[in-house]
Amino acid sequence: MTREEFKQEATRLRPKLLGIARRYLDDAEDAEDTVQDVLLRLWQMADELKMPIDGLARMLTRNFSVDKLRRRRSFVPIEQMASAPASSADNERIERLMQALATLPEMQQTIVRMRHMEGMEMSDIAQLIGSTEVAVRQSLSRARKSILLKMTKQLSTKKND
Repeated sequence: MTREEFKQEATRLRPKLLGIARRYLDDAEDAEDTVQDVLLRLWQMADELKMPIDGLARMLTRNFSVDKLRRRRSFVPIEQMASAPASSADNERIERLMQALATLPEMQQTIVRMRHMEGMEMSDIAQLIGSTEVAVRQSLSRARKSILLKMTKQLSTKKND
């Protein structure tokens, strides 16, 4: 794709990409930044691109928007929650969580602790345990599902008592 073709495509696609980004992001400035990042990425790839680029541009916009949302997410370590003044119900919930965590396989426990208690990034965890980022994500997902299932069971048996 020539530079002139890219400029025409970018001008044509920009309003559509802004609409996609705004659907994901509440802030108009974040949406604008996301579209700028997408167009920059496409510009860097312009020599290898073939027409039409609509699908790729939409996918990149969606992925960049989701990444921005993930970075925006607030994070409170479990220890901080436990040390904060809390009701007995909160303390009981944390205790059930820690009991469910203790029943997991050791590797899953380690990954959950690194991610949620130490706030580490997936890539850092993967590097430390000598695994891939995909494997860490999968293990973390399985651990979360297992914890949720165990806590739900505990809660349902408690209600039946």
